Amino acid sequence: ETNATLASHYLQALEIRRICHEMLAIFGGKMPHNVGIVAGGVTLIPTVDRINNFKGRLKEIQSFIENVMLPDVLTISRAYQDYFEIGRGCRNFLSYGGFVLDEGRFFKSGIVNKNMGLEELVPNNITEHVKYSWYANCESGKTPFLEETIPAPEKEGGYSFIKSPRYKGEVYEVGPLARLMVNYLAGEERVRRNIEPVLKELSLRIENLPSVMGRHLARSLECKLLAEAMNTWVEELAPGDPIYTEADMLEEGEGYGLAEAPRGSCGHWIRIKERKIARYQVVTPTAWNASPRDDKGQPGPMEQALLGTEVKDEKNPFEVVRIVRAFDPCLACAVHLIDGRGKDLGRYRIV
Repeated sequence: ETNATLASHYLQALEIRRICHEMLAIFGGKMPHNVGIVAGGVTLIPTVDRINNFKGRLKEIQSFIENVMLPDVLTISRAYQDYFEIGRGCRNFLSYGGFVLDEGRFFKSGIVNKNMGLEELVPNNITEHVKYSWYANCESGKTPFLEETIPAPEKEGGYSFIKSPRYKGEVYEVGPLARLMVNYLAGEERVRRNIEPVLKELSLRIENLPSVMGRHLARSLECKLLAEAMNTWVEELAPGDPIYTEADMLEEGEGYGLAEAPRGSCGHWIRIKERKIARYQVVTPTAWNASPRDDKGQPGPMEQALLGTEVKDEKNPFEVVRIVRAFDPCLACAVHLIDGRGKDLGRYRIV
């Protein structure tokens, strides 16, 4: 009976996803790949009708999160308590912080280490490594400002088109769980107020959350937090207010933009020369989480989460699939290729 209920909620979630896309299209023009957001602001003027259309859909989304999504995740968490012990990963967490407000960021920035210590994030400590990536062996371990991207698919020892981002040379996980860990340890009241009753109900401690189930739980709780906040944010839109700020292109300079995407910390590094883009590097959330080994041989977060996992049926290694999916990897921004000339160990259809 519970399985049937969850399956029906999955179908309902597809409709909710469609409504979410409509909400984004109201102010972004279309979804995916919004066209309404441009450097300096937006191109679409908020109107009373657009604001009300958005609010009506938001109310439906919020009801789904609170009455369907979160209860379902709690039901699954109780049924699969063992998945709080599986896929723990590197247990270092990083967040750039997200949603800039007048009083600071809605999600704070910071890093959390294995000992549950919170530290300030210093962007200059971010480097990229390519020893095991299919890129030319330029000097590794450099800041993204200096890193190059020269494909070398035949490179000996390489096994991924993803580079290996590192912070102070160490492996860090990004995403909803990372944001939760950083903000919980930073004493963010809205986060503690939502997670602590859940931890108590499931007889867990904050240290138990680095896991497959912990990532799903963090993602669901974050949806609740953001839906609540959006009710306030949309009310701050004022029809008739300026929507765009012009800025002159620099003759020469460099800078970076660090933000939180749904999947995690996303960074853009740019250098301008003669009023043109001379260099541009992007470090995606999946690059952090699905990175291969670095110059010191350290596996990335997803690889560490997989290491040592007991697979009950090698013909149906669902434990592996569940661990990977908990990270919500994006193959569009982290393409992998498989060389079919080797020996097949097994073929699997993932549904």
